[in-house]
Amino acid sequence: MLILFTRLADLVAYDLLGLNPTSRFGESIHFFIEDTAKIFVLLAVIVFLVAIVRSFFPPEKVRRFLSGKGRFVGHVMAAGLGVVTPFCSCSACPLFIGFLEAGVPLGVTFSFLISSPMVNEVALVLLFGLFGWQIALIYLVTGLVVAVVAGIVIGWLRMERFVADYVWEIRMGRGEVPVMTGKERVEYAADYVRGIMKKIWPYVIGGIAAGAFVHGYVPEGFLLRFAGPTNPLAVPMAVIFGVPLYANAAGVIPVVQALMEKGLPLGTTLAFMMAVTALSFPEMVILSQVLKKRLIWTFIGIVTAAIIMVGYLFNLIV
Repeated sequence: MLILFTRLADLVAYDLLGLNPTSRFGESIHFFIEDTAKIFVLLAVIVFLVAIVRSFFPPEKVRRFLSGKGRFVGHVMAAGLGVVTPFCSCSACPLFIGFLEAGVPLGVTFSFLISSPMVNEVALVLLFGLFGWQIALIYLVTGLVVAVVAGIVIGWLRMERFVADYVWEIRMGRGEVPVMTGKERVEYAADYVRGIMKKIWPYVIGGIAAGAFVHGYVPEGFLLRFAGPTNPLAVPMAVIFGVPLYANAAGVIPVVQALMEKGLPLGTTLAFMMAVTALSFPEMVILSQVLKKRLIWTFIGIVTAAIIMVGYLFNLIV
């Protein structure tokens, strides 16, 4: 399926535009075309399916599932739910918003939002195949710890006042999805997709353009120079490089493997991977529709600090 996007980019960039496939400009344009088509198609499909699923589950049921237990158990269950829902960061956002609307505590919803793109069965299977079960297990445990701890900290800070007002109105019962017919569910999902796309498309394109520039004009040697094993600031540098990119775990793990083969330490490369999957620019754009800037920056700061600590820990023990 995904090969279709590569072929489309080949057709447009190399056949129609006549660009040189070995040039940096040609590689950047190819990357931009392929990722733009892939992200918008996959995002539309996944958001549509998530909206269909949401239409079957009353918000009260979701609230009871995640908030009917103790707070710590709720965080663990939300992070565990993220592991079995292999979404990228953008497609996890609709579920995150739905959890907020359903009355799930704010910190618990963040535990899900962090774990879903960063730790899932696709990532674990690829890590197991490339690096062995020990690395896959360490990544699973540390990813869940990051998700749970970050969610607990956000909940402890009591930042509910930085959530958009309309979310609390929905939580009071004025915005719940009623029982629908099959046709109404499809119409509801289609409207939801149109609303999301209308708000975020310029910012997603901007984020992909930034990623295309990095892909075409920033060689791996540059990253190795600044994030190699001799640089004590390698882990935060890798995180900084990873944030502008947009990819899911399956897409970024082969890059991680290539970087490790060129000499990047495991902790540094996995910190890069976590940053790409858990802190993407399009995700922040979607979250800005329901969260105020202070909460978004708090989320970015907490997760960034946790990822950097995990990177240093991996470099010490592996």
